[in-house]
Amino acid sequence: MDVTTLLLLLLIGAVCTYLAGDKLASKVALLFSTAAMGITLFILATVSDFSTLNVSLPWISSPKAYFALKVDGLALAMVLLTTVLTPLILLSSFANAFKNAKSIYALILFMAFAMAGTFLAADGLLYYIFWELALIPIYFIALLWGNDAIETRKKAVLKFFIYTLGGSLFMLVAFAYLYHKAGSFLLTDLYALQLSTEEQTWIFLAFFLAYAIKIPVVPFHTWQADVYQKAPTVGTMLLSGIMLKMGLYSVIRWQLPIAPLAAKTYMPILLGLSIAGVIYGSIAALRQKDIKRLLAYSSLAHVGLIAAGCYSLTFDGLSGAVSQMIAHGFVIVGLFYAAEIIYRRLETRSIEAMGGIRIQTPRFTSLFMILVLASVALPGTYNFVGEFTVLYSLSQINVWYAVLGGTTIILGAYYMLKMFQNVMLGEANAKVFADVTLGETFVMVVLIAFLLFFGLYPKPLLDLVNPSLQEIFTLINRS
Repeated sequence: MDVTTLLLLLLIGAVCTYLAGDKLASKVALLFSTAAMGITLFILATVSDFSTLNVSLPWISSPKAYFALKVDGLALAMVLLTTVLTPLILLSSFANAFKNAKSIYALILFMAFAMAGTFLAADGLLYYIFWELALIPIYFIALLWGNDAIETRKKAVLKFFIYTLGGSLFMLVAFAYLYHKAGSFLLTDLYALQLSTEEQTWIFLAFFLAYAIKIPVVPFHTWQADVYQKAPTVGTMLLSGIMLKMGLYSVIRWQLPIAPLAAKTYMPILLGLSIAGVIYGSIAALRQKDIKRLLAYSSLAHVGLIAAGCYSLTFDGLSGAVSQMIAHGFVIVGLFYAAEIIYRRLETRSIEAMGGIRIQTPRFTSLFMILVLASVALPGTYNFVGEFTVLYSLSQINVWYAVLGGTTIILGAYYMLKMFQNVMLGEANAKVFADVTLGETFVMVVLIAFLLFFGLYPKPLLDLVNPSLQEIFTLINRS
């Protein structure tokens, strides 16, 4: 068995989900996504040498391209994030009555297939194809099943599509130039290139445009809050929980090792933009009255800190960034799900129209509170591991980077706890808030269990990703 089995399972699952019809689509999608998660866990439990799962097959003769997949701890960690969150996201949507359900559930599985392919691809052309394929399903999910009037959705989703596609075209030009130099798109051949400082600068900037829009990094973030708000919650979960990690992962896997000199040259600017995102996202979150927009800006602040960890060019920064990527994926999916649960019962996303939920449902209140505390990196949660390590890496460069980056914890604690207070406490709302169902409880408990377990014992994931990060760190610091 190799990882093509995993990709084929997700792709076949998307087709079978569509053919199953509207009534069975959700169950078929959940079956295939759970099977994909099982394969990932089986690989992690039984394979000691991940390189035995690598794939490299001739694919296109001109230009010379391979169907090449690289399996290492870093790639598997991101595939694990994808395959664990996908069934949870699917399960969280079962209470929603989607029109043309077979299409949205098939698109979710196809998106999981494309994202997993992006994390595994070891050929530049194959990677680019997977990267672009992931954009198609989220475009239709947000456009056809989103919130608000269709016209307002069209504007927000089209902006997102144009931004992302435009940035990706610069990356494609960079790959074309690298192919001209190396005669191959293979990752190992691109790593081996001896590019001049000027060449590295242009390659680095071309990659940066694609990744900065996807992550997003300030000032390339303007699409984010609108799309997160107007997409259906299942789409928002996919975007925030997994898809933005494609950009952060790609910085580590592709951008930094191929153009390390440019990364070192522009590090102060990159750290400045990343930390600006932390501060801007936190301040913007303070002003929000819509719970989904507040969580969107909260996500912007947290990914700004992750980007700072990546661009710190330290081993601790890379390790902390990967830890925080995974932790952020679980906590932001949990928070958006909590917001969806509230919306199902109160039919509003306005924070001002909420309140008094604690009186009616202590169980949901407790689960939501744990997610809020995890999002502000309370010690004992996995978010603390990632944020502390990133801030430590920033302090190694300049203590002021760590001080400014640390505002995500201080301001985050203020706006998240204030939001919790306004939403959950106070007098009971006029509408009856039914307690969470068994299915809703299961999703939230699994997310929280992951955050607490690896918050107390992060060693398994660190042992998984650190050997891969050490290889990349060596490439970044090669002379």
